[in-house]
Amino acid sequence: MTPPSPFPIAGAIVIASHNAGKVREIGELLAPMGVKAVSAAELGLPEPEETEESFAGNALLKARAAAEAADMPALADDSGLTVRALDGEPGINSARWAGPKRDFAVAMTKVNRALGDAADRRAAFVCALAVARPDGAEAVFEGTVAGHLTWPPRGGRGFGYDPIFVPDGHTLTFGEMAPVAKHAMSHRADAFAKLLAAWGAAA
Repeated sequence: MTPPSPFPIAGAIVIASHNAGKVREIGELLAPMGVKAVSAAELGLPEPEETEESFAGNALLKARAAAEAADMPALADDSGLTVRALDGEPGINSARWAGPKRDFAVAMTKVNRALGDAADRRAAFVCALAVARPDGAEAVFEGTVAGHLTWPPRGGRGFGYDPIFVPDGHTLTFGEMAPVAKHAMSHRADAFAKLLAAWGAAA
């Protein structure tokens, strides 16, 4: 049975993440809906273990846990970098490649070493956004952006693997782009466009 839609949502929504960069980016994307974004860290919510085998599964797991713990609507993002020559890795393990300190300089180096001298440097960012309410209503929206990897890293903007990812049709990495330019094309923006369309349709 398909769960009921979680929309519309008014007031505030919990962003089920302790990643400050991700929370900031999601908050900027939510701004047009007039909803206040509150991070899980602000509420002292624990981060559940990501035990699912897909971006959508892990996003739902996190959104459900936050909605239940905070007793309010929650939005969770599960996203990562998939590299074709690495059979889709790091994929859902993108954050784990950064180690316990979430050091993405380490993660980017690990990806580059794994690629070695591979000619195929095609990659994509994938994002799954899940919205859940305490009453069980939920939905998932997925987005992608294709591109290729470059080395060494370039740019200090964004977060995660942004400094080594060049989206198709561009020469700058996500780490070099102004936030407004990245938001216009990113995997998260793609997923958010679908989420906002569903949200607006239900308003």
